Amino acid sequence: MASLRDIKNRINSTKKTSQITKAMEMTSAAKWNRGVLNAKSFVPYMEKIQEVTASIAIGAGGVVHPMLQHRPVKKTGYIVMTSDRGLAGAFNSNVIRKVHQTIQSRHKSNDEFAIIAIGRVARDFFVKRGYNVALEIVGVSDQPSFQDIKDLTSATVGMFEDSTFDELYIYYSHYISAISQEVTEKKLLPLTDLTTSHKLTSYEFEPNAEEILKVLLPQYAESLIYGALLDSKASEHAARMTAMRNATDNASELIRSYTLSYNRARQAAITQEITEIVGGAAALE
Repeated sequence: MASLRDIKNRINSTKKTSQITKAMEMTSAAKWNRGVLNAKSFVPYMEKIQEVTASIAIGAGGVVHPMLQHRPVKKTGYIVMTSDRGLAGAFNSNVIRKVHQTIQSRHKSNDEFAIIAIGRVARDFFVKRGYNVALEIVGVSDQPSFQDIKDLTSATVGMFEDSTFDELYIYYSHYISAISQEVTEKKLLPLTDLTTSHKLTSYEFEPNAEEILKVLLPQYAESLIYGALLDSKASEHAARMTAMRNATDNASELIRSYTLSYNRARQAAITQEITEIVGGAAALE
């Protein structure tokens, strides 16, 4: 049985851990509020650029652009979004597991695919297993701006246009609520399913549809990556907030358990001392 000093030390260390997890929970809660606001604020822009792109591409008819055409798949690119650090429950592991299982089922050789990693956890996981990480970015802000990932998005879209990749998929954690996030797979390129829930608008444009889409389609693909990143960040903060709340609750439960053990041990020690005193007094009679 542990001594009173050992139990007391456990209680003190658990209380300190509880204070840390509580502080991390509060910090994540503040970041979560801003992250959800950022993700929701970007939705109207995404819907509008999708509607404009679909209206021009479908309305013009006969438009030819590499990003709209399906071609034989020789190499696939996977954009994987995770965080730079842990302590976020299953946020990172769920995304990585989904990507890893997909790769194992689709490909027989590492030459058939490459990874574009956003986040240190994803980068380290795939590098450690010898996968080809074509592009990477770490240290993304908790409230990212488009400028933070502009170079990566431009390079990614460019690698599709120059046929380095024949298709691109993006994997991230979609935010549903503070306690629910869903790993999402989305085909980024080619844009073979360019549809919108809104009614298509007839636009007048100059010089022609091909020239407009040459500029608009890369911007649209880059905005899809950025929108997924905002969604992923909201999910990350929510997952970390929930994980730290659970850790705080577990620490409180441990403190109660240790305190009960401490009181029992202390009572047993007091009883033992009283028994020894009574026994000593009886021996002197």
